[in-house]
Amino acid sequence: MSNTTRIPLPGSSRPAFADAETVGPVPPDSSITVTLVLRRRAELDEDLVTGPGTVTAEELARRFGATDEDLARVQEVLTASGLSITGTHVGARRVTVRGPASALADVFGTELSLVRSRDEAGSNGELRVRTGAVSVPAELDGIVVAVLGLDNRPQARAQFRLHAAPATAQAFTPDQVGSLYNFPAQTDGTGQTIAIIELGGGFKRADLSTYFTGLKIPEPQVSAVEVDGGKNAPTGDPSSADGEVMLDIEVAGALAPGAKQLVYFAPNTDQGFLDAVSTAVHATPTPTVVSISWGQSEDQWTAQARTAMDQAFADAAALGVTVCAASGDNGSADGQTDGAQHADFPASSPHALACGGTHLEGVPPKITSETVWNTPGGGATGGGVSDTFPVPAYQSTAGVPTRAGGGTGRGVPDVAGDADPATGYNILVDGHRMVVGGTSAVAPLWAALLTRLAQATGHSLGLIHTQLYQGVRAGAVQPGFHDITTGTNGAYQATPGWDACTGLGAPDGTALLKALQTPSA
Repeated sequence: MSNTTRIPLPGSSRPAFADAETVGPVPPDSSITVTLVLRRRAELDEDLVTGPGTVTAEELARRFGATDEDLARVQEVLTASGLSITGTHVGARRVTVRGPASALADVFGTELSLVRSRDEAGSNGELRVRTGAVSVPAELDGIVVAVLGLDNRPQARAQFRLHAAPATAQAFTPDQVGSLYNFPAQTDGTGQTIAIIELGGGFKRADLSTYFTGLKIPEPQVSAVEVDGGKNAPTGDPSSADGEVMLDIEVAGALAPGAKQLVYFAPNTDQGFLDAVSTAVHATPTPTVVSISWGQSEDQWTAQARTAMDQAFADAAALGVTVCAASGDNGSADGQTDGAQHADFPASSPHALACGGTHLEGVPPKITSETVWNTPGGGATGGGVSDTFPVPAYQSTAGVPTRAGGGTGRGVPDVAGDADPATGYNILVDGHRMVVGGTSAVAPLWAALLTRLAQATGHSLGLIHTQLYQGVRAGAVQPGFHDITTGTNGAYQATPGWDACTGLGAPDGTALLKALQTPSA
């Protein structure tokens, strides 16, 4: 293969891994599994993405999946190079390939190195990284659109925050937050499925039993799904990813106890993240909603990984699945130190419902105050204007501002909910009672609400943005929302109507159900 012509893969370039000690080259006989994403046989019909029409998984695969010819060509070229095809998914257009590091590096025109990171580590304290672009054999040019997994550096961070002094917090149980947000009566998510994406940590069933018994809420059906070797592996440390996992399950379960939860565990890499989302979206039965509380600044992703994830979300919309994603906990800069403003991905995908954060006060069922979450030194809701994605049609009249640095783009977030740890959620993690906040809580909050709305309307909601933004005007309040008009997340200020701090606002679940049931909605 060394003398074979290769073509650079657009959007695959990786920077050097910062703050790491180089250990040496990856042993040539190390076995590595990578994920290839192939082109679609045809572009998705826009009316399937925006709804209300949907397709079945079988129809999606037949009309928009990978072609038999492309799959055969990939197998022919790669097996001839000493690699093995270990799995294919026609609808998701994914092919998993395994082989020794030397053969993979040769086929994809890159060098693989081991580094020891000061901040992140694998089980042996080392990470596998590459620098620059990958290439594909000329025979696969245009067929393979992403190669993920050669580099296993951590891709995302969990968007949750522990309250340092829980006794001083004005905390709520999740069902109390549902009461404040007027979730529709006579619904509990029965008949719906929530897929939750986790890139670390785990849950203990004894904790779930204790938690829901204490709330006097039926314990939901929760199952773990392993992806790419990821497992339900609680660490015993509530400040670890266990806090994220339990927050997601307990918020979703307390607000939609009738919904089945499938928790997808995958490694925290771009490959693991995509494979978990794609596996969840294309599962049988099709989930009602996918909840994602992990993310990272747009510029910390390769373009190929961003595009592959966004296309997986478009698949979700065509299948009638809504994807909820936390907008970040680090304000308008998203934790970056370059002096610029950054949106968090995957929340910035136009096919994800970006969930921002508020500071919520009240005595259930009455809200007394709700403002933008921004605690000096303690986090702030993510939000802003995407550097990557253009303004989607549904936001064209919402009043999305130009970026703080100039230019236009997709506005983040779409919606909001309680996220400030000071007014956070009482949850149980590894036997410890904690108060937790972050936009991580808002994704499962909205996921639970959407399952209840789907139960009430009798159908899943897919790309619900087209309904939430129906008739939107800059400065005007949308039906079904509490407008948040006070506060800032750094570069952006809350205003009447949509804003780059809290989107359209926090939900009034019953009013939102009415709006969705109105024929013009």
